Amino acid sequence: MRKTIRVGQLRPGMYVQRVHGPWLQHPYWRASFTASERDVERLLGSDVEALDIDTSRGADVDAAPVRGIDPAVDAAPDVATGGVEPASAGPRAPTPAPDLATELSRARRICQAGREAVEAMFREVRLGRTIDPEAAMPLAREIAASVDRHPGALIGIARLKTADDYTYLHSVAVSALMGSLARQMGLPDEECQQAALGGLLHDMGKARMPQDILNKPSSLTDAEFAVMRTHPEEGERLLRDSGVENGAVLHMVRHHHERFDGAGYPLRLPGGEIPLLTRMSTVCDVYDAVTSNRPYKEGWDPGEALRRMATWKGQFDPAVLKAFIATVGIYPIGTLVRLSSDRLAVVIEQNPALSTPKVRVFHSARTRSHLLVHDLDLAAADCADHITGLESPRQWGFRDLDKLWAP
Repeated sequence: MRKTIRVGQLRPGMYVQRVHGPWLQHPYWRASFTASERDVERLLGSDVEALDIDTSRGADVDAAPVRGIDPAVDAAPDVATGGVEPASAGPRAPTPAPDLATELSRARRICQAGREAVEAMFREVRLGRTIDPEAAMPLAREIAASVDRHPGALIGIARLKTADDYTYLHSVAVSALMGSLARQMGLPDEECQQAALGGLLHDMGKARMPQDILNKPSSLTDAEFAVMRTHPEEGERLLRDSGVENGAVLHMVRHHHERFDGAGYPLRLPGGEIPLLTRMSTVCDVYDAVTSNRPYKEGWDPGEALRRMATWKGQFDPAVLKAFIATVGIYPIGTLVRLSSDRLAVVIEQNPALSTPKVRVFHSARTRSHLLVHDLDLAAADCADHITGLESPRQWGFRDLDKLWAP
């Protein structure tokens, strides 16, 4: 039986099924474990307030006083009802959605932790070891929670990777894109978690690729590309050897380079034989790849990337691509746009009407001079401005445009 308890009720021998709260605030990679005395001490010293235990796999809560809680002041939920608070407590107040600045700060921490986590998994593989698949679950959940709170923040921050960070942060970015797209498409929670986890693990096969090929600062030769094309199958084999049994995740890992028209690899599967989550992974993988700086090329502007991807007939499931555009916006965060007032602005946040985002105005296209920076909500009733087209940051010489929307 699964119960929710306060952290002060934890004692050795209990089987912890889930630790509540953001992964960055608790000391565990593992999603579940049998608590030892040291585990109890570590959790009592953390920011964790509650956790779930499984009494069929470990000790149950007893009636003895528990450490760290004054029963008169800090009463725990009724464990006899599995941790459900009584009806008299009334409904919980809804948690307000964080503003963009708050979530951008969280997103930076998640990206840093994610980079370190993916790099650590790559290192284990390169040392000839398997990986712990459970280790990726808390990070995948934290990524999913971030895109739930504010979809554009983590997606935008994860795109701001350097060429040196690409291999590791690409996985974090694809996970964020997958989680957000799954929500946009109305998938159930379980599939949203699978989507985020699949995105995080989809490129693990690259850990088995020669590093001189993986990090080559120029285009690959045909022979080198043939080696790189084996990474999806190597990734699936690695995860199977590591104990991953989730069929949806394994399929994403092996087939995220398939195409809807059947011209992809490794098996040239036609769209009708590709599950939805894998079709989603193809779009998310390509979008992050083309908008990121790589060792051999500079990334495209996000708005330009969507425009080009829409012209690639046969590569993507049209319905999935349409949902993806609705996810990141016609003008994704970070896109440079020209307004009808002949001013330049960068998109800073989406509105429900995708053609009228919030923008940060900073430059006059007419006089080619900087303006006093200010924000403009193009969806506001009193706003007379609108977007007339995309602009290239490179052509305008804007090298630090990202600092304008993600200071």
